Amino acid sequence: TATPQALDQLIGTGDGVKTAFQLVKRYGAGAREYLREITAPVVSTVTVAINGVVTSAFALDAANDLITFAAAPANAAVVTAGFEFDVPVRFDTDQLSVSLAQFGAGGIPDIPLIEVKP
Repeated sequence: TATPQALDQLIGTGDGVKTAFQLVKRYGAGAREYLREITAPVVSTVTVAINGVVTSAFALDAANDLITFAAAPANAAVVTAGFEFDVPVRFDTDQLSVSLAQFGAGGIPDIPLIEVKP
């Protein structure tokens, strides 16, 4: 629920040549770390830093979900980003069970959703 900060997620390390970096979200750590490629970033929330210094010298290629720099980050430079993202989903069933316990009050105990992968 916090506002995204430019140091939130490690998205890569500079090599002096590479200019494009995939937005990723890391879950877990060590052997249990899972990387999720971000496919629907909220453009207005993306912030980026190189070696801990916030920069605006990047472009977001929303079609390919890449951060692109005009000049490649230096060798061993740590590239981080903060962002919000959307997760496209669809319903997993054709009908929903609804409980109407009393007038004006009710509930939907289960809404099964499936993530839609591009």
